[in-house]
Amino acid sequence: MLTAESVSPLAADQHKKALTVSQLNARVRALLEGEFPRVWVEGEVSNLKRHSSGHIYLTLKDERSQISGVFFSRYNQGLRFDLKDGLKVLALGKVSLYDARGQYQLYIERLQPKGIGELQLAFLQLKEKLEKEGLFLAEHKKEIPRFPKTVGVVTSPTGAAIRDILNVVGRRFHGTEVLIYPVKVQGDGAADEIARAIREMNTLHDPVDVLIVGRGGGSLEDLWAFNEESVARAVFDSKIPVISAVGHEIDWTICDLVADLRAPTPSAAAELVVQNREELETRLEEFQGRMRLAIRGLFDSKRQELKVFESSYAFRQPRLLIDQFSQRVDEFLRQLQNYSKSLATQKRQAFEAAAGRLHALSPLAILQRGYSLSFEEDGKLLKDARHIRVGQTLISRLWKGVLHSKVTKIEKSEDNDHGTRNSV
Repeated sequence: MLTAESVSPLAADQHKKALTVSQLNARVRALLEGEFPRVWVEGEVSNLKRHSSGHIYLTLKDERSQISGVFFSRYNQGLRFDLKDGLKVLALGKVSLYDARGQYQLYIERLQPKGIGELQLAFLQLKEKLEKEGLFLAEHKKEIPRFPKTVGVVTSPTGAAIRDILNVVGRRFHGTEVLIYPVKVQGDGAADEIARAIREMNTLHDPVDVLIVGRGGGSLEDLWAFNEESVARAVFDSKIPVISAVGHEIDWTICDLVADLRAPTPSAAAELVVQNREELETRLEEFQGRMRLAIRGLFDSKRQELKVFESSYAFRQPRLLIDQFSQRVDEFLRQLQNYSKSLATQKRQAFEAAAGRLHALSPLAILQRGYSLSFEEDGKLLKDARHIRVGQTLISRLWKGVLHSKVTKIEKSEDNDHGTRNSV
């Protein structure tokens, strides 16, 4: 039997030094954080989950192993690209232990795609998304007005872009109004300001005719506000035609792809919307000269036609021509009268023939030959003597006159069994 006295001193000493689970996890966490305070880890994203709190949970894996990771919302708010399963990334963070589960994991502070820049990947992802939705289709592009009275500009009030635009407008066509909506064009909040400016420009009581949205050149990060989805949707929803003028000719943004027209620079955008006064005056002079030639040619043509008319027979002998027309009118009148008489005679003869045929079929014509029609007092035509009784009054219609008679005797007909002979 094992007693307390029989327990070895070594076993008792080990029992006194035993750690709780929490103590063990705390020591392991301290060792991990001390050994790996900050480390870059390369792997493929899988099991990606986004919590309602904004935290992102994922697994980083390679061909033989994997590690759990957590990307807290305070770190992932600035993530520009769309994180998804299968994406190969570089993750910067510290290795620690989640005490509650005894699970070691990577606490991520920064993520970037492997092999391509973060901004470039974000650009390609948003471009693919909006292209699938049809925001780049030509059928949605609005026509840019040729002679706008008012040009709206959404840009920085202190940048080179607005100076270039005003210089071009002032040089090419005086009298064009420019309405500036000042915004930030880079940094935090710039995209929201640009999108809000575009929407508010569309709500003005006297809206502008065309809208230039842009800024001067810069790096991809400097131009990034024009690659944000909020700006792209504001441009697409704009009822006012939008010209995108962002950066230099080699710079392309999402705003350029959605806009109704892309200009390589802000000054080029101003040249596109404001016609050159000198060019217009030259074109007007050309139109005026061509119009004069056309009018002169028309006059010459009509003058020649008039000479032809003056030399014609009608102008040389107008009275004779009128007499000939008068004589032809008389001939037409005579022909019309003869035709009318002939037509009337034909119609009269046809009418008389039809009337004769109708008269021959008339009951009155039968009465004229000595027959009569007998009616009962109620006007019903008498056809059968069996329906008559002695003493009944009959009315007989003759060719000339009407007889009222009373039935005194009814006899059988000598002609058939169904008839009777009447005595009155």
